[in-house]
Amino acid sequence: MKIIALILIAASFLAGSFLSVVDPRLVDWNYMIPVLAVGVAGLGLFRSVKKKETRAGHRLAGNIEILQTSLSRILANLELLNARGNDLPVYQARFEIDRLFREDLNNFAEARESMIHVFGIQNYADVMSNFAAGERYINRVWSASTDGYIDEVRNYLNRAMNQFTEGNRHFAELMAEHSEAINTHQGA
Repeated sequence: MKIIALILIAASFLAGSFLSVVDPRLVDWNYMIPVLAVGVAGLGLFRSVKKKETRAGHRLAGNIEILQTSLSRILANLELLNARGNDLPVYQARFEIDRLFREDLNNFAEARESMIHVFGIQNYADVMSNFAAGERYINRVWSASTDGYIDEVRNYLNRAMNQFTEGNRHFAELMAEHSEAINTHQGA
């Protein structure tokens, strides 16, 4: 179904492009309006299919697990880097960031929309606020490492750890509430 939607969108775009250059001064709206309608229908179909995919139970469960694992690993790696203290060479920090965080940051970002369907939009916003701030701080560490600013590297590692600690705490609370709600629903 997704492929059909994409074909409809592409066909509408190509047909609309063709119709708009046939006569440079005048567009034949008798043909253009149906072409645009096909494109809108294709877009609606695509969004509908995408929404169903996103809400699929197995996908939500898998994404929630990815989110939980990613947050835990990010926090553990931040603790590891912070524990190294002065043993972490300033110019080496950016390579450690790439090695330790990129995959988990990307995995979290890819799966984040599942939180909306499981926990609600406000809880999503709360967790994402911490995640986004923590990610910015990690990127700031990378930049400070490149420039050789050791104090900034240490400062932003601590800030990132605080943000991810708060985000992880909030996510764990949401998971506990969600598990409790499921157990209550199944027990009823």
